[in-house]
Amino acid sequence: MKAKDIMTLNVATVRSSATVAEAVKLMRLKQLRSLIVEPRTSDDAYGIVTETDIGSKVIGLGKDPKEVHIYEIMSKPCIVVNPDLEVEYVARLFASTGIWRAPVIQGEIQGVVSITDIITKSNIFEKPKLTHLLAELEKAILKARSTATSKGIESKEAIEAWDLVDEIQAEACFHGAPKPEISARNKFQQEKERELVKTN
Repeated sequence: MKAKDIMTLNVATVRSSATVAEAVKLMRLKQLRSLIVEPRTSDDAYGIVTETDIGSKVIGLGKDPKEVHIYEIMSKPCIVVNPDLEVEYVARLFASTGIWRAPVIQGEIQGVVSITDIITKSNIFEKPKLTHLLAELEKAILKARSTATSKGIESKEAIEAWDLVDEIQAEACFHGAPKPEISARNKFQQEKERELVKTN
């Protein structure tokens, strides 16, 4: 699954010049826990303001929400997520940066993805990454063998196909798959060498 499959479509934006009181009113109206801060120009970055920002930087410090502006408490530039980024990598991004949610942007805002979305909407628990990778690895090996047989072992297409196999194999090992004694590429080459010896 990808970010676009689990993101929340209910998203609202706010100007950086708006007051926190105005932002809270919008958050209550839309039942949101964060607002995306609009860029001032086409070259400007998006920002984000969350309920945590409001709680810790305004309410917790006894400030008047009507006197504090969004630009004073927002995070900018905010980390954005590509809609085609796989859920696992969204989770890794959140873990490494310490954020809980991020806007999903590709040209324009498409939604917001949060750690809650990952936990409640994704199939990451029903279909672990390793299971998926092993299935992809099997397909990639079959394709590489077919390509190498039809195009030749040294062909550009075969080399690219085997490179993909190596990449998937490496990621599978990272996720706990045992490292094979011999790579699928070398195994195929040995098979072809044995066939060549038999024919000669």
